[in-house]
Amino acid sequence: MNTLPPGDSPRAFRPNALLAPQLIQTVLATKRPVKRRWQKLGSVMEAVARQHLLDCGDGVRLTGMHSRQPASREPRGLVVLIHGWEGSHDSTYLYSMACQVFEDGWNVFRLNLRDHAGTHGLNEKLFHSARIAEVLNAIKAVQALDGNARLAVIGFSLGGNFALRVGLLGPAAGVTPLLSIGISPSIDPGATLRAIDNGPTVFKRYFLDKWRKTLDAKAEAWPGLYDFRDLQRYTSFVEITRRFVQDHTEYDTLEEYLATYTLTPPMLMGSPSPLAVLTAQDDTVIPIADFEGLGARGSVIAYDAPKRGGHCGFIENFALESWAEKRVTELLARL
Repeated sequence: MNTLPPGDSPRAFRPNALLAPQLIQTVLATKRPVKRRWQKLGSVMEAVARQHLLDCGDGVRLTGMHSRQPASREPRGLVVLIHGWEGSHDSTYLYSMACQVFEDGWNVFRLNLRDHAGTHGLNEKLFHSARIAEVLNAIKAVQALDGNARLAVIGFSLGGNFALRVGLLGPAAGVTPLLSIGISPSIDPGATLRAIDNGPTVFKRYFLDKWRKTLDAKAEAWPGLYDFRDLQRYTSFVEITRRFVQDHTEYDTLEEYLATYTLTPPMLMGSPSPLAVLTAQDDTVIPIADFEGLGARGSVIAYDAPKRGGHCGFIENFALESWAEKRVTELLARL
């Protein structure tokens, strides 16, 4: 049920014309010099950040970076941020958002998913996208560490899917965010896989290369346990995922696996806790058709889908300011 008051219409995203193309937006999402920018603005988030190893139950351990507000400042609450596939707590888009919400007065925890941020040797079993239970347990551990009951969750791309699932599944597990925000979230993972296969070659090569490298890192971390040589020959993202699911997960088929984290507009609008979705109509990785029927109704307190923005981009100008960060600031202010 929607527990937040309605807000004013959001300021439209109108990027500088030279920055508007989808490819530029997507590249800037990961290549902006955000640390230099935030240092110039006087951010102290990185200076106070502390790394933590979280006990997530059943022997699972995840890592992340925790930044608290200074003692002189009462925090507004805790924001947990979740990166996209093959990202980390240090990913450009996530780091910049973390600085923004920290400057807005929130404590921040930048969570690393299993087998991300160089943690391939931390847990024996492989990462896959159905592992929502350990993410919920990680957030419980972060809340206990932070001591703050006021929680918001923000995720990007695959992390956006995780964030929305926290809002959907968390209340039944004892995790109830005031708001969960998905930015460029992959809500129909099957459509995302097909979009990568059928989209620009540069994106397909990028994702395949990322996956091959993480498989190599996992095999190196656990000598003799994993052999991914057969997977390395695939050039289709759909087919490499299908073979990965069959050989290395508890699911019998790709379709069964994808169903565990496929989200639909009715599911989102019927969430037991408030959600928000920000995506772009020109995102070649996340088809806008996935969101057909979604609106700011029910538990979805905001659904913004500007024509431009690319994948996790939303860069407005040559000062490299992010419209998504400003929009999140507006949403969190309503809490």
